[in-house]
Amino acid sequence: MNRVEKQQAIDAIAETLSSANVFYLADASQLDASNTSNLRGLCFNKNIQMTVVKNKLLQKAMEKIEGRDYSEMYSVLAGPTAIMISEVGNAPAKLIKDFRKKNNRPILKAAYIEESIYVGDDQLDALCDIKSKEELLGEVIGLLQSPAKNVISALKSSGGTIAGLVKTLSEREN
Repeated sequence: MNRVEKQQAIDAIAETLSSANVFYLADASQLDASNTSNLRGLCFNKNIQMTVVKNKLLQKAMEKIEGRDYSEMYSVLAGPTAIMISEVGNAPAKLIKDFRKKNNRPILKAAYIEESIYVGDDQLDALCDIKSKEELLGEVIGLLQSPAKNVISALKSSGGTIAGLVKTLSEREN
């Protein structure tokens, strides 16, 4: 790879990372061809873009991006590195955790989620527990609807009780 090609690769990586709010760095080495293919297929199905990159190029791309500080991640840039880019914060973590039920890889090196950096494979469970934007919106809507549903059901039930009492009393008079 000559200098021009390297600079083009750095620019492409920097552009990809600057537009991504969520990306994970993982070590998927030591997987055989079929498991690697399975992992890539799972990533495709979950809308996760997975790319293997050279660490030096990745670090230079990270340094090039203005307004973001990736310096905490530089220490994990050793050995094979795959970037997993997603729009959902916990999707790559869940995919890695599920995939590791049958394999010992990929190993999480680091993750960048909405300006927060997580370093180390021990962060995988915490990353799985992060709620996606859709999950949070669903919970908020559920919480907002709950009191209204309680009031409506209380009105309906007490209204039915009152109507039943009135009907019973009117039938007794006859």
